[in-house]
Amino acid sequence: MAKPFQPGGAEAISEAYQDVRRDDTETNWALFGYDGKFIVHVKSGVDYQELLGLLDDDGRNYIFVRFETGDEMSRRKKFALITWIGNAVSPLKKAKVSTDKAFVKEIITSFGKEFLVEGDKNELKEEKVLKELERASGAAYGTGGPLICTAYLCTQNSMLCRSVNFFFPYV
Repeated sequence: MAKPFQPGGAEAISEAYQDVRRDDTETNWALFGYDGKFIVHVKSGVDYQELLGLLDDDGRNYIFVRFETGDEMSRRKKFALITWIGNAVSPLKKAKVSTDKAFVKEIITSFGKEFLVEGDKNELKEEKVLKELERASGAAYGTGGPLICTAYLCTQNSMLCRSVNFFFPYV
């Protein structure tokens, strides 16, 4: 099967992907779409709301996005791959998205969560995507409040017992 990229198109997509992944750039997202039957890099940017404004009802897009997650103890960058299919996309073009996505994922290989969104931009609200990324990342180490555990240390004959509090400030 022929890959859905123009000559040099896969390299342009790879460069945009790497730009989002790099720590030394402010680029937070890269948008890919179709030019005819080929997948192309459409635009990259910083503002997530600007990205959402670029998604159309007749659009088929792949989005690679970076968010910063974590808490006051640990900040981490998390990445998502979002597939957007607008409400006005024909069934044949929708089907083509699923096969083309396999080629896109040969280039965009590292992400914490994948989303498929069909026509509902509310599913792409920043808070909602960020929450799903945090859930997918596993452990959370925030200071949700101190945890105090009490243990009782007793002597062998159980005549002398005293309590000891263990304080775990980061739960």
